[in-house]
Amino acid sequence: MGVLPQLRESRDEKLVAARRFFFELGELPETGLAPPVLRSWQRCRTAGLDHLDRHALDPVGRTQLSDARERSGALLDQAGGIMEHLFEQIRASGSMVILADRDGLILHSLGDPDFVDRAQHVALRPGASWNEDGRGTNAIGTAIVEGRAVEVLGAEHYLERNGFLTCSAAPIFDALGKLVGVFDISGASHVPQRHTLGLVRLSVQLLEKRLFESRFAKNLRVAFHSRPEYVGTLQEGLLALDDDGYIIGANPVARDCLGLPAEINGAVPFANLFRIGFGQLLDRTASAGDALTQLELRRGDSVYVEVHGQRRTAVDVPSAAVLARAAPLAKAAVTGPARPAPAAKAAATAPGRPARLTLACLATGDARLQLALDRARKVQGKDIPLLIQGESGVGKELFAHAFHNSGPRGDGPFVALNCAAIPENLIESELFGYSGGAFTGARREGAIGKIQQAHGGTLFLDEIGDMPLGMQARLLRVLQERSVTPVGALASIPVDISLVCATHRVLRDAVRQGLFREDLYYRVNSLTVTLPPLRERTDIRSIVGKLLDAETRDTRPQGVGIGEEVMGFFERYAWPGNIRQLQSVIRVAVALLDDDEDEIRPVHLPEELFGCQSLDGDDECAQRPPAAPAQPVAENRPEPRSLDEIELAAIATVIREVGGNVSAAARRLGVSRNTLYRKLGRIG
Repeated sequence: MGVLPQLRESRDEKLVAARRFFFELGELPETGLAPPVLRSWQRCRTAGLDHLDRHALDPVGRTQLSDARERSGALLDQAGGIMEHLFEQIRASGSMVILADRDGLILHSLGDPDFVDRAQHVALRPGASWNEDGRGTNAIGTAIVEGRAVEVLGAEHYLERNGFLTCSAAPIFDALGKLVGVFDISGASHVPQRHTLGLVRLSVQLLEKRLFESRFAKNLRVAFHSRPEYVGTLQEGLLALDDDGYIIGANPVARDCLGLPAEINGAVPFANLFRIGFGQLLDRTASAGDALTQLELRRGDSVYVEVHGQRRTAVDVPSAAVLARAAPLAKAAVTGPARPAPAAKAAATAPGRPARLTLACLATGDARLQLALDRARKVQGKDIPLLIQGESGVGKELFAHAFHNSGPRGDGPFVALNCAAIPENLIESELFGYSGGAFTGARREGAIGKIQQAHGGTLFLDEIGDMPLGMQARLLRVLQERSVTPVGALASIPVDISLVCATHRVLRDAVRQGLFREDLYYRVNSLTVTLPPLRERTDIRSIVGKLLDAETRDTRPQGVGIGEEVMGFFERYAWPGNIRQLQSVIRVAVALLDDDEDEIRPVHLPEELFGCQSLDGDDECAQRPPAAPAQPVAENRPEPRSLDEIELAAIATVIREVGGNVSAAARRLGVSRNTLYRKLGRIG
């Protein structure tokens, strides 16, 4: 007997014993039941439910079901496509995908015909209510009561007649933190699927993200995570802010991370959670382009932030106008000072023509980067896929964009897809598209996938090492046959694309581990270029100069310099976040400059930067800026009696702590120097 049958038999024996203890002896079983299931059994007993009741509750009428669907219209609109994609992943497994409203009424379902017929006997179908009060312990109803993902296996169902089911469900919360529905996968108990609950959780995360973005499409939205690579994924926290900087929406990740109440009512200002105000957030991210900004929370830890809405628009394929505005910052993020060829320089400065990021713009004198540029330039216009390798943050996508702009396809589309950021059950339609009517919830006219969008141009697959094996096989077929077949379509569509891929993984190792197809590896690995990490580059001064110029061009046309002490630190620092981190550091430093300051010094560097090596080169130092001279402890003074006196006492304390440096005191207090001088004028 295999391991899984043995485990299932052991679990079934425990459940039989648990039911005997609970239903026959009236005692609580010590083993065999998960805590949520045991709590549900107790609630059902208290409610007077008979576990032997064989009466199936009739579904509501067609009119009532139609009314319920209308009330949950926004939920159905966003969930339809997700349900169809999920069902495609579990088809022929004897299962159903179910969407219920907040009361447990099933709104929509998709399932294998054989199992659907069995489910009809217990009214597991649209129009039927599966709340816990009427159906006893079950995944849909119990998830509503518990407010969390729940798995109910076989005889764990309170009603004996539902014991042939194995169900996994998770509640769905809208952008305001209110329960709006439940997502469920149900199947036969004798063939439980190991990863069902994980698929349900993932589908709910995606659905909640779509509900959030739809609800706050016109508001400023802040995406954040403690790790930069998770910003833009389903693991990111999301906040929505009104025009005054008050939080009007938060997804479950943000609520858990920041300790926000279940329902947001617009009473929490942004500055209560972060160490900068709402206005400072807008100023700091206004010129950020697509780079992340590192912010410190009030409780002390840091997160990486990206702002969407109002000041920027998130699009899959950047328009020419967006690329033109982002070009100066994009160049700086990869290379530092541009040294374009004469023709390229003329094109960039010609009236009415936007600057374009090209390979010629990236040359800065670093030998390893120059080798990558030279090798890439030699395959332009040839049917040779390019693979870009390098650590996170070194600028792989920008290199790919420069490669595209420099070749004969430069006037065609550049389409990017991050294979690590798209859920496995959705990447197929993202990459290949789908035909009209391919599944419930799909757009009537269908959707064009990334491959078709890139026809006549370049398809950039970032983090290709994370592409699921099934998609690898389909991609290989596209590259071999030069045609793509959308999901639900019968005919193939010819495509003409140049393929550029990127990864931080070692694909050769992934092949040996069986995680990447060997035939696809040789197809995408025709030419490999490796971008060096920032700590190994010889052109850091040039990069810093270009980043600084891009950051201050509009706000400080007179220019800003960098002190030699800081520059020396930049050259010694390891930069684990590479150029993305350096760009963030410079942005913070510029923001901390006073109006009359034109040089970045240690006091302007973000505190979180210090921890590995000191500014003066002493590695044993904790990488902190030079401390202010020690000041004598303030003498005891009578407790202030008014708000003005309290304010002035606080100002005096800060000024003493920073050694009389008014600029530093103003920064610490979060006010301008002029405001501080005005307040100081009242001391006397």
